Amino acid sequence: MSDAAQPTAAEVRAAAEAVKTALDRHLAAVEGRSGEDDPAVYEAFNQLAAAAEVYDELLYDRYDEVTPFEIPGTDDSLPPYTGPEEPNAVSVLIRRDYAVAEPQRLLAQAQRVEAAVGDGTGTEASGTIHGALGILFDEFEADEIASRPKEFGLEEGDSTLWVTAADETADPGAWLEAPFEGVDPQRVVCRFDVSAVFDDEINDELDDIDEVDEAEEEIEDELDPDLDADLDEDEDLEALEADR
Repeated sequence: MSDAAQPTAAEVRAAAEAVKTALDRHLAAVEGRSGEDDPAVYEAFNQLAAAAEVYDELLYDRYDEVTPFEIPGTDDSLPPYTGPEEPNAVSVLIRRDYAVAEPQRLLAQAQRVEAAVGDGTGTEASGTIHGALGILFDEFEADEIASRPKEFGLEEGDSTLWVTAADETADPGAWLEAPFEGVDPQRVVCRFDVSAVFDDEINDELDDIDEVDEAEEEIEDELDPDLDADLDEDEDLEALEADR
């Protein structure tokens, strides 16, 4: 980042004051909470997280320094559930992302399908990537493609599944034009996310553990062999005295 783009010291100080204010507001909300899922506590938590994130970014940009604490982000968190206790209907919202890793394999699979159900020329919609995708997702269930994406030249990306509660089933065709609009986060019963980010975090933790193990082994290797011999000799003397 250039010097011109760096935040000023005053901006960093203001962000720090915002964190202090958010801390006081969060503590007050916790002390006065009305129940386990008090929305005031949830809102104060999000404000604190946002203020801390801004301060952390400005602190790093200005001074190349970070804070010693980490507050979970709120992008993938959900507010307290306020839907019906006994939902009469549910909606399952699913998104799966793929990378087209092997275009030729994707085209070949689409051409096979087109040859089997069409006139056998294999030169129609399957000749383009978007056409091949349309053929394959029309022929195969989305779950089937998700179970073996490599066979279709695809590589799995992030995915998420939301289960939302409703008072009653939607009218037929009512939401088909915009299936994901108007989702109330407070009616989400549960959510399941799959992301490479989580795998990276796990791998980082495993790497940290490996580094600790290696450091311990190095320390053991560097111990004075004479010291080990002295310790063994002391143990032998203690055993002899115990026998007497």
